[in-house]
Amino acid sequence: MDGFTGYKTATTETLPHTTAVMDPFHVVALASKALDQCRQRIQQATLGHRGRKGDPLYGIRKVLKTGKEYLTQRQQTRLATVFANSDHAPVQATYDIYQQIVAAYRNPNRTQQRLRKLIDSISHGIPNTLTELQTLGRTLKRRATDILAYFDHIGTSNGPTEAINGRIEHLRGTALGFRNLTHYITRALLDTGGFRIKIHSFLR
Repeated sequence: MDGFTGYKTATTETLPHTTAVMDPFHVVALASKALDQCRQRIQQATLGHRGRKGDPLYGIRKVLKTGKEYLTQRQQTRLATVFANSDHAPVQATYDIYQQIVAAYRNPNRTQQRLRKLIDSISHGIPNTLTELQTLGRTLKRRATDILAYFDHIGTSNGPTEAINGRIEHLRGTALGFRNLTHYITRALLDTGGFRIKIHSFLR
């Protein structure tokens, strides 16, 4: 499941004997969001405006999300140049944590220990200048059991659930404005192939 607390609460109440697992995609997404927010905050603080072409931090926004092992020499140089500015230190600190979280999942010998230590390290003692890391640390600590459960259930994914949710979102878009319940149900059946058997019977 993802990081939304409501899903966790609903699952615990409805299926108390199941194991909740927060998959890597959503854990990395939390770290990615913290990195974006930190970059945007420092961008505003140093230059007084949102990112524009030519701004140092704006220029490396995609490079920041690239795994260190995949960086070209040119990208490494760009990062080093931006991080050489002491004003960008909060971005570098958040970037390092983001990369460590990604590396914990990519490690061939994936174990809880590496990510557990990382969660412990950012769940307390983070300076106030790193507000995004403080928030991230609190979230990861609160959901640590679900996050670390992944390593006992390697391969667990909520991909199928996301696929179903995608179909529901598509249906909600196509049925926008429907007020008649019968029409909404008909639209749902059309979207999900509910009429397929009846339609095929006419084609035989």
